[in-house]
Amino acid sequence: MPHTLASLVNHTALKLTVLAGEDRLDVPVRWAHASELIDPVPYMEGGELLLITALKLDAADPDTARRYVRRVAEAGVVGLGFAVGVNYEEVPQALVDAARERHLPLLAVPRRTPFIAISKAVSAAVAADQYRAVTAGFEAQRELTRAALGAEGPAELLARLAAHLDGWAALYDASGAVVAAAPDWAARRAARLAQDVARLRERPAPASAVVSDTDGDDRVELQSLGTGRRARGVLAVGTAAPLGTAERYAVHAAVALLTLTTERSRALQDAEQRLGAAVLKMLLAGEPDHARAVAGRLYGGLLDAPFRVLVAEPVPADDQQPSPKLSTPFERGDPPAQGGPPSPPWGAGAPSVLDALADALDSAAARSGEAVLAVPDVGRLIVLVADGGAAAGACAEFAAAAEARLGAQPRPRGRSAREAAGRGTEGLAAGLSAPTGPMAAATAYRQAEQALAVARRRGRVLVEHADVAAGSVLPLLADDAVHAFADGLLRALREHDATGRGDLVASLRAWLARHGQWDAAAADLGVHRHTLRYRMRRVEEILGRSLDDPDVRMELWLALKATSVPPGE
Repeated sequence: MPHTLASLVNHTALKLTVLAGEDRLDVPVRWAHASELIDPVPYMEGGELLLITALKLDAADPDTARRYVRRVAEAGVVGLGFAVGVNYEEVPQALVDAARERHLPLLAVPRRTPFIAISKAVSAAVAADQYRAVTAGFEAQRELTRAALGAEGPAELLARLAAHLDGWAALYDASGAVVAAAPDWAARRAARLAQDVARLRERPAPASAVVSDTDGDDRVELQSLGTGRRARGVLAVGTAAPLGTAERYAVHAAVALLTLTTERSRALQDAEQRLGAAVLKMLLAGEPDHARAVAGRLYGGLLDAPFRVLVAEPVPADDQQPSPKLSTPFERGDPPAQGGPPSPPWGAGAPSVLDALADALDSAAARSGEAVLAVPDVGRLIVLVADGGAAAGACAEFAAAAEARLGAQPRPRGRSAREAAGRGTEGLAAGLSAPTGPMAAATAYRQAEQALAVARRRGRVLVEHADVAAGSVLPLLADDAVHAFADGLLRALREHDATGRGDLVASLRAWLARHGQWDAAAADLGVHRHTLRYRMRRVEEILGRSLDDPDVRMELWLALKATSVPPGE
């Protein structure tokens, strides 16, 4: 425990007498210092017992004594020791009265007690206190290490740490979810700190922060875990008072042990990622049997039940671009070599939105005990999740939260994808396939890419292939490239109509709408069927294409529909 003025007064060899401030003797003493300066305040740090003989101080003058006591008290000096029989035979009453007014302890130091004896006593007590703290810290380290190596791992470590701190402790995973807490009631308190934990996770590790629990009297300290660019977890400790030396040792030991655990887990995750990349490559190459053999127990359960393929990529809100052409994974870069180092998760300048999505899926899968296969692929994330599983649910929750945060709601006609995706904020676009099995994994991947393209176009965070298949193809005609094709195909007809020599575009639209029925189309136009036949021959002559070809009729119909939908809608 800290050395106090009371312990000095009770020190039989020092024979100190208390003249003032009897009710403040339980204040800790950080050091003892002798000074004869009229104003020693600039050289004080606070917590000192100031020893004086009043060599230069007129301690008998009430005003001088009052000013002196006020100055040292405000500087944090915890007590005055006055040497009796040196410059004054007794402690001046003016100094005693000033000390009583400020409730500052004043100790009379007999002539036979040198100041050095008091300094040695304080120094010895401080050293003993530090030794006790270091010893307790080392004991806490040993105990926490045994707990970390035990069967219960982090849970037992948190329980031991909370006991050492006489408080509570909680561990958050890379997604910010509480994975363990001690005592059990601390999980609810830790959950209230989600926003503080999220802010800390945005800073490079290691990082720390001190926050206040608004619903309690706790002082909560947060420490990030991990040695890389991104925090792998966060440790929270709550105590009623600031941490002492021994408690600080215990927290540092816990941070080191948990960081070691998370870094070891990351090494395993890297190995799993290489294995997952190999499994995915085999699935998409049409080799499900080989994929099952490589998957083993790690991913075998995922391949034994219906799964879905998710393809996600970041979407800068200020740079919306059409989705790239469909391609097989790893065509955009080499696959991770088996046995070699994995590819960088997302490349240089890794998009945090993909990190967050991967963390959310991993955390949900870990809590439910299911497998999830996630493979970074040059700025994209490709994931296999169990159909109807926790990871699939976490993906939907993540998308809903992202849309709420970025304002990326389903885009109404006339609203651009850039407006829908948010303003100046990195967003996410993802496509989810229909449930499938290993034999049709390549088809599921194409479905996910198609859904991703629609998500980017519509400013959505997540689109399922089932929604695309159940919808209409017409919204897809709003693409600028489709408009350019349609304008080029119909330009000659529009130029002909502009000369006033006929209405070929309207006639073509009516004829196609009536499936080539001359009488019905002519009636719609209000012309004779022979006039319509003449116009269709002119269309064929101008375009140089036969309307008997179903592909030509399809292209012309889509071109007419595309030019009726404004670009970007």
